[in-house]
Amino acid sequence: MSFSDEVMTVEQKGKIAHLTLNRPEKRNALNDATIEALDAFFSAVPETTRVVVVSGAGGHFSSGLDLSEQVKRQPLEVMAHSRNWHRVMELVQYCRVPVVAAMTGAVMGGGLEFGAACHVRVAEETVQFRMPEGMRGIFVGGGGSVRIAKLIGGDRLTEMMLTGRTYSGTEGERLGLAHYAVPEGQALAKAFELAERIAENSPTINTMIVNAIARIGAMPPEAGLYAESLTAALSQTGPDAEEGLRAFLEKRKPQFG
Repeated sequence: MSFSDEVMTVEQKGKIAHLTLNRPEKRNALNDATIEALDAFFSAVPETTRVVVVSGAGGHFSSGLDLSEQVKRQPLEVMAHSRNWHRVMELVQYCRVPVVAAMTGAVMGGGLEFGAACHVRVAEETVQFRMPEGMRGIFVGGGGSVRIAKLIGGDRLTEMMLTGRTYSGTEGERLGLAHYAVPEGQALAKAFELAERIAENSPTINTMIVNAIARIGAMPPEAGLYAESLTAALSQTGPDAEEGLRAFLEKRKPQFG
């Protein structure tokens, strides 16, 4: 795993890996180098990591796709670029470990598409959620038409893209763009608080939760119910299940390996 600290930094804090998008002068716009860095990290998450926290340097999570790299691309180039984003965002969504986003400032366009691929989203009340693609003459290409539409509904995403409407962090929490809305300056602390709590879970169950639920949701009901039963059967075998159930019966905190 290698990438430039110029676009993203990684700091291991115990069981938590902290990724910081590091282009503050561009409000952490996602250029090709940043996508390559995310690809490198999420393709080989360190074995010691139980949870990933993602934030942005300089007060902004991400203002979206770096449009300076997109002006003169041909149709097939745009298609390949979009499909590569889809592949990398799937690495995030179906990561071995949960991903917690600490969202501040601008969370726009591709930045919101990235956030939507994360499993737990904390937004400061002053966040600006926006999908301005319609005002730029372009369509979403990082998975937003699927992931964001699932969070808030296709009708509301359509309105956001047509009008460039901005939602605050508080409004975004109400709509489903975030799970938590916190005062300005507190998103990262809250994200780490949640990450530490999640890291205490069974690693096996965390992996099953972040990988199974989204896939089950895309299945026909009967297939989803069958997949749920298979996942439940797998979850209730092995040392983690034994420890979790024994700890419950003994009225103590479980200690997972």
